[in-house]
Amino acid sequence: MKLSKQILETCRIFVVSNPLPSDRAWNTYPYPTPSAFSDEEIAALRKWVEVGGSLLLIADHMPASGAALDLAAAFDVQFNDGFAFELGDAPNSEWSTVGAKPTLFSRQTGTLADHPITNGREPSERVDSIRTFTGQAFQSDAAIYPLMVFSREFVFLMPRVAWQFKEGTPRVAIDGWYQGAALEVGEGRAAFFGEAAMFTAQLKGPQQIPIGMNAAMAEENPQFVLNLVHWLSRDLN
Repeated sequence: MKLSKQILETCRIFVVSNPLPSDRAWNTYPYPTPSAFSDEEIAALRKWVEVGGSLLLIADHMPASGAALDLAAAFDVQFNDGFAFELGDAPNSEWSTVGAKPTLFSRQTGTLADHPITNGREPSERVDSIRTFTGQAFQSDAAIYPLMVFSREFVFLMPRVAWQFKEGTPRVAIDGWYQGAALEVGEGRAAFFGEAAMFTAQLKGPQQIPIGMNAAMAEENPQFVLNLVHWLSRDLN
C-alpha cells in the first residue's frame, strides 16, 4: 500500500518503525540502502505533518536507518546508516547483538534532556533515565528538541554490510549526536528515534536475554513511550 493524502487523513499519529524497501533478508541490501519510500510518499507525509499531523519515525541501525534516510531528510534530520556503540564495546570483527552493551541516557549524566516528553503531565510521569540497545545516531540543523544525546564515550561504525565489522571499518565520534529528538513542523509534530528495541519487550537468542522495556534499568521506558504518545497527540504540551 502506498502512502497518500487520503490514507494519512484517517490518522492522528502515523508511526513508521524500522522501514525496509522490500522483504528481502536484512543483511542482503546493497550499500547505500535504498529508500523505503517514494518521493511522492515523502512529500505527502511532510505536507500532512505541516497541516497538523503527528509523525513518529523510528529507524534502528543499518539497514533500517538507510531505508528511512530520505524520509528523515525531508524534515532536515540526518539519519546515518550504521551502528552506534560505546567506545569500549565497538567491534572489530563480526559480532552478535547478544553481546551489545545497552546505552543508558539519564538526567544525571546530562544525556537525557528536560522536555515535556521527559517531564510528563505531573511529577509521577517524570522520566529520569532511558535504556536503548545499539541503534544509530543522527544529527539535525532544524530547530529540534534533543531528547537523548550521545556523550563523547560513543562512536559510530559504518560497515558496508550490516553487522559485518572488520579492522578499518569507518568510524566517527558522535559526541552531541542524537538517538531521540522531537520537532514542531508547521502546525504538526514529529519525533525521531534511532533505536527500536526501547519501544518493545523482547527475549534475545537461546539465552532469552531481555532487550527492551523488560531489561534491567529500562523500567522508565514505558512511561517515556506513554509521554511521547501524549505529546504527539497533544494531550501533553
